[in-house]
Amino acid sequence: MNYLVVLRGGGDLASGVALRLYRCGFPVVILELEKPLAVRRSVSFSEAVYEGTQIIEGIAARLVSADQIQVTLEAGEIPVLVDPPANILRNPFLVSPQFTVVIDARMTKTPAEALDVNIPLHIGLGPGFTAGENCHAVVETRRGHTLGRVYWKGAPHQDSGQPDGDPRRVLRAPQAGIVVARAQIGDHLEEGQIVAEVRSKESGESSVVASPFKGVLRGLIRPGLEVSEGLKIGDVDSRDDPLLPTLVSEKALAIGGGALEALLVFLKSKKE
Repeated sequence: MNYLVVLRGGGDLASGVALRLYRCGFPVVILELEKPLAVRRSVSFSEAVYEGTQIIEGIAARLVSADQIQVTLEAGEIPVLVDPPANILRNPFLVSPQFTVVIDARMTKTPAEALDVNIPLHIGLGPGFTAGENCHAVVETRRGHTLGRVYWKGAPHQDSGQPDGDPRRVLRAPQAGIVVARAQIGDHLEEGQIVAEVRSKESGESSVVASPFKGVLRGLIRPGLEVSEGLKIGDVDSRDDPLLPTLVSEKALAIGGGALEALLVFLKSKKE
């Protein structure tokens, strides 16, 4: 019997994992929030929650109800289910726990609770996971020589609190409110160009978010969403290549390779 991979989270890093596993023949189901907050939306399967479908590098994902999972898998698509607490794992009519692998790709960077379901392989991505405590294996998500490595004991690097590369590239909400887009993902930006506004629900006043340098808008949170002050809402890439927003990043693919390695090592151990 084939193992079903249940992926918690459908952001850009999680979607890189989903692509790697899907292309290698593993059936993948993605569990998401009711209102996902992905920034790199063009390469995030979580967008299916809003649009109904999402295609990344030729692979399609579709928003489904629980009873549509199997037919969606058989159609060659990735089912996306709104199920933040992962209740699907507790439904024996939908999944068989002994043949289910869980990959937690929510990237909360906070200590994760151990699953309350007996799953043969639980893989955590990045900070918040410790192999042997709240999961079986952890994949390193911090850039550097350890990116994508699998730990079967211990924890990965802790969250540094700083983004990779030039920290100016990350655009954050200057206040709490509703996001109004003034540019589109893939647009060329000049330094100082307004990318978005955040409009206060209380006062109606808006604060603008401008590009810190010349580049391409690599990501922007979905317009109309309510955000908190300081939340990451955008990403500018100084390489200024309009193709980049449409491609899964090398970081996401490296993490996906780590998840694939952990899964294959597990399957090999089952045969021995």
